[in-house]
Amino acid sequence: MTGSCSGVAGAQERARDARPTPDLQHVEVNGVHLAYDDFGEGPAILFIHGFMLDHTVWRSQVAGLEDWRRIAPDLRGHGLSEAPEHDYSMATYADDLAALLDALGVRRTVLCGLSMGGYIAFEFLRRHGQRVAGLAIMDARAEPDSAERQARRNVMIARALDSGTKALADELAPKFLAESAPDETRKQLREMMERTPINGVVGALEAMRDRPDSAPLLRTLASVPTLLIIGECDARTPRASMQAMADQIPGARFDIVPDAGHISPFENPVAVTFRLCEFLYELLPGRLLSGRRGLR
Repeated sequence: MTGSCSGVAGAQERARDARPTPDLQHVEVNGVHLAYDDFGEGPAILFIHGFMLDHTVWRSQVAGLEDWRRIAPDLRGHGLSEAPEHDYSMATYADDLAALLDALGVRRTVLCGLSMGGYIAFEFLRRHGQRVAGLAIMDARAEPDSAERQARRNVMIARALDSGTKALADELAPKFLAESAPDETRKQLREMMERTPINGVVGALEAMRDRPDSAPLLRTLASVPTLLIIGECDARTPRASMQAMADQIPGARFDIVPDAGHISPFENPVAVTFRLCEFLYELLPGRLLSGRRGLR
């Protein structure tokens, strides 16, 4: 137990090659086989990736947070998890994750959600709030889709069904990243997005289109320590939306990460992991330094 964040930068260098892990563990939850990574011991943190991404988007954070039990699943319909034809919603994703925690013997956890993963984290709070000891939301918003955004989701669904996952990845991948993103980062993101099964793409778009309004939830989170992060160059999430979340969640901390767009933990992993590490050590310093596993 280091008791500090001093080893984060070195861990990033060991985690640069963010490619899928073929030897992921698997468990059946709610009739679907989920793939997941599960590393370390200590208080638990559950990483929830975004749309057309997978567990590898968190590779650097998983490598850097050595004092925590790091659980990083592929959501249903993404990565190496099973992709059923139907049954996609924020409630289903959240219940999948609760069942995964049950299977792993984890009673409480810190949730860390990116983009669509943030929407799922809010739904998890609604359905399983007693299991949440802390919250980190990255590049996401609380409000539901407007009628215009719902219409755009429908256009993307039609395009994916007509032209396939690769065509949608070609369109979206450049919009997810800051203009300064290096070629290797662009290549890795495009490959990650292209791996997403078409059932998962369509199901996730429908789930995001139909998700409930989470804004009323925010003022109820006074007892949930919260970190909000957005990439400085995020063109997908309005900064004003995250600032509004910070203003409404009592005691929330709001950080802007430089040299990052919509996929901040992937684009600037050192900065994001340091911020997350500091938040976690402030969250439970007594339990961490005493070695007690208060979130298990």
